Amino acid sequence: MSNAIVIDIKGLRVERESVILAQIDWRVEAGQHWVILGANGSGKTSLLSTMTGYLPLTDGTISVLGETYGKTDWRDLRMRIGIVSSAIQQLMPANETALDAVISGKRAMIGLWGDTETDDRSRALEILRQTEATQIEDRPWRFLSQGERQRVLIGRALMAKPELLILDEPCAGLDPVAREQFLQFIERLSYDTDAPSLVLVTHHVEEIMPGFSHVLILKSGRVLASGRKDRVMSAEKLSEAFGASLRLTQVGARYALAVVGDASKVV
Repeated sequence: MSNAIVIDIKGLRVERESVILAQIDWRVEAGQHWVILGANGSGKTSLLSTMTGYLPLTDGTISVLGETYGKTDWRDLRMRIGIVSSAIQQLMPANETALDAVISGKRAMIGLWGDTETDDRSRALEILRQTEATQIEDRPWRFLSQGERQRVLIGRALMAKPELLILDEPCAGLDPVAREQFLQFIERLSYDTDAPSLVLVTHHVEEIMPGFSHVLILKSGRVLASGRKDRVMSAEKLSEAFGASLRLTQVGARYALAVVGDASKVV
């Protein structure tokens, strides 16, 4: 495993009217796949926004893929980072086919325009095969299911050959079957030797697949725990993170979480 640094965040602080993130230290090495876990309002989205240059930091340093915030053009760096989020999904043109949507990812554009090169089409078809979505290549976006859309968005992100792929709550809106199918796909992707480093943002422990090696737990804009999954995942830490008494169980390499006692008292 290479020890190249993918993400290196030290002493990160973000303030606006109040403190959003405080003293965040986080390091991701090549070959690691991370989960960012925490309750709503814990700082997950703010951390992503700061890391990708959309939310300016107040103090600290951020280095991503060898580039340091403030010393490089973050617009160029974003071309090396793939992002799958509901925000992108809402912007996709309704009549654009799955194949064209994937091709558009090469230049991170919304809506494909201009001539399509033969090599781009061939690569997009290969990516649809990789994301197990070749059967929908000619289907317009508006007719794709939620699960199919998520696979297309991952394909779109992979088109630019990213070194880092961020999955921001990718299972939101999926029914249980579609969610499990999508998670199994992510699991296969995590073991692909050509896959980029993965960062999954979620507040559901059930979505942490065996292929993810490390977990970062946030609470109130601070790091509650960080490190190898088997050392970080505990009922004690998760109860503190979510502000409730929780029971963590494990079936094989998958997790499940249950509230202990009166759920009406959970805040």
